[in-house]
Amino acid sequence: MELRHLRYFVAIAEEQSFTRAAERLWVAQPGLSSQIRRLEEELGIKLFERHARGVDLTDAGEAFLGRARAALAAADDARALGNDLASGLVGAIRLGIATGLGSDLVPALLDDFARARPEVELTVVESFGGTLLRDLRDGRLDAMVAPSVFNSPDLQRTLLTSEPVVVLAAAAHRLGRPGPIGADELDGEQVVVTGHRDGAGYDRFVTETLTELGVKPVTTRGGPGPALFGPVLQGKAVGLSTAAGAAGAMFGRPLRPAREVRFELQWRREVPSPALGEFIGAAARHTRRDARLRLVAA
Repeated sequence: MELRHLRYFVAIAEEQSFTRAAERLWVAQPGLSSQIRRLEEELGIKLFERHARGVDLTDAGEAFLGRARAALAAADDARALGNDLASGLVGAIRLGIATGLGSDLVPALLDDFARARPEVELTVVESFGGTLLRDLRDGRLDAMVAPSVFNSPDLQRTLLTSEPVVVLAAAAHRLGRPGPIGADELDGEQVVVTGHRDGAGYDRFVTETLTELGVKPVTTRGGPGPALFGPVLQGKAVGLSTAAGAAGAMFGRPLRPAREVRFELQWRREVPSPALGEFIGAAARHTRRDARLRLVAA
């Protein structure tokens, strides 16, 4: 028994005529009659009573009609699922987000993608960039969003956005007030770093940025993971991040001279899954839109 036999049977039952069913299905009537005879032989029952005006279902045919429609609906659902899988409408993505430096673009991207692709299960993991890089290479993550200091030549990557660097300072700190801050004001200040081997990229970003600006880094270890800026909140140190990293009682003061952080989406050098391919496309669209908005704002 094939699905086409069920479609033929349902069409004849609905049209109550072999002739009209053949026209609807775009098949020759003799061939349609032959296929129904084969179906009846396979089932061992008579499906139709033929008469001059057309056909009527037998009692067995009535009982079989519901089963045939259910089977066809299940087949259509399976085909639709296959199409959705192929187009990235369903599936799962494990995405890593690097701790320490954030972008306002990323939450908007995640929210828009979740709305556009509700059947895609998107799991977000936040950790040190080095941890994410290792998990991505080992296949425990599908992609990661991180500053370019965490990029690697063995990965595919695309630029998402650039964010200006700000100095994070709590109100309890002497530098905890709004407005731009000159690099020279950071001389002698404790600046938070991760002090973790997997946070080496962020730590290098902090020390290199300050060194380029003529500031000799005086660093202090922050809290683990998302608690990195704990000493900043306590007024014991300052931190380098982006405006997205400023929260609660922390001020995000634009650093002068200005410096920027480039954020990238990175994934392994292999053909991405349909769902990940859709996410990469969504990221590219967000990047273009973000660039247009920045151009208008300028």
